[in-house]
Amino acid sequence: MIQRKQTLYLLLALVAGILCLCMPLGTLQPAGMGVPSTVFNLCVVSAEKTVSFGLVTLLFFLLLIVCVISLVTIFLFKNRKRQSALCTLCMLLLLIWYALYAYLHFSAFGEENHVFVPQWTAVLPFVSDVFIWLARRGVIADEKLVRSMDRIR
Repeated sequence: MIQRKQTLYLLLALVAGILCLCMPLGTLQPAGMGVPSTVFNLCVVSAEKTVSFGLVTLLFFLLLIVCVISLVTIFLFKNRKRQSALCTLCMLLLLIWYALYAYLHFSAFGEENHVFVPQWTAVLPFVSDVFIWLARRGVIADEKLVRSMDRIR
């Protein structure tokens, strides 16, 4: 049901998640002279165009799971309890994404010879989290409305 506001919120959360998956999260600037490496959700691309995977791939998979669950949640409009539970799961997964991002920012990328410079795309999972929270509020409001109508009958 596209006319429900929570469907639009979930769709916006999905778009923000997909944008974050496709765009770089930041750069690794060398402490001295050198060309910076680009950090994506899936990998780190160095200046020599070599690709290295590591803990960064967990960021990709967490965000990919959130995007898939957000898409599935849009179509569960008849089961509001499950929709609310999946919204809560998405919010939890995005908090885990930020915890892992903070860990990578301060430990793995914070080596002596590199400085991690985040880009604006690191905010997109937070935007997605806010939209999912708004969608969950809408789902709960719909559930309360349906229950109140059942009491009147």
